Amino acid sequence: MAVPFGFSSTAAEVIDGVDLAGKRAVVTGGASGIGVETARALAGAHAEVTLAVRDVEAGRRVAADLPGDVRVAHLDLADRASVAKFVADWEGPLHILVCNAGIMATPELRTPEGWEMQFATNHLGHFALAVGLHDVFAPGSRVVVVSSRGHLSGDIDLDDVNFEHRPYDRWQAYSASKTANVLFAVEAARRWAADGIAVNALMPGRIRTNLMRHIGDETTAAAPSSFGATDPALMWKTIEQGAATSVLLAASPYVEGITGRYFEDCQPADLNEPGTLAGVAPYAVDPARATRLWRLSRQLLTTPTSPA
Repeated sequence: MAVPFGFSSTAAEVIDGVDLAGKRAVVTGGASGIGVETARALAGAHAEVTLAVRDVEAGRRVAADLPGDVRVAHLDLADRASVAKFVADWEGPLHILVCNAGIMATPELRTPEGWEMQFATNHLGHFALAVGLHDVFAPGSRVVVVSSRGHLSGDIDLDDVNFEHRPYDRWQAYSASKTANVLFAVEAARRWAADGIAVNALMPGRIRTNLMRHIGDETTAAAPSSFGATDPALMWKTIEQGAATSVLLAASPYVEGITGRYFEDCQPADLNEPGTLAGVAPYAVDPARATRLWRLSRQLLTTPTSPA
């Protein structure tokens, strides 16, 4: 695979020359951050794009500034009734689903079912959305799952995904949810290969967006700037650069037929070497753990859960 893009590439550069006329796309969290730039690139390439957002008014303001056919629909990933309604309301085929929305390092919050909020939002809601839309995916469709380098900080405890039997730690919870994103891509790719649906995960890079709203100066004040840094893992990207890998996986012919992989800086990643900040953790691409998480996710979504 020879992909001529890298760390500094922008979403506009990645999609240059690609025509998505006749394609329909959904971008979750499309009203802010890299979601906006992902939607901008897809719409600019003539796709019909739906921004799936919690704040519909904010989504409409964003949509008004984007090119082409951009629509807005309500979606709260932490509310399974909202996800079910989005799925039920969708009409016609779908070609691109970008699972972009997410939260990071929140205080301990729980859904009415008792699910830990980062797991529920970052993984479980997207799982329910993608599985619910499975039957409308056209052959050749692509599902793009935005994970994070944060997954390298910890595996998901499949025996206690909701922190019911151990103290809550917001960074452990975030890492676990981002590991879950990759595991979902691995298992969905396996299950849906015969349907012609490609599913890949990615790390967008270090980008200053409102995803960081729960951490304030705790991390940003101590974080090195891109000036003088030589390790890409320590360098900041612009929002346009941060959306590039999402757009690559959603639309580029360079990755046609590629599925079940984890990408960073527009390139397929190797396994992480301990002590480094690059690559994908072996536990995040473990097929047995991916299958187990899939079954657990199904169980949680179909079995009433008492609040914690």
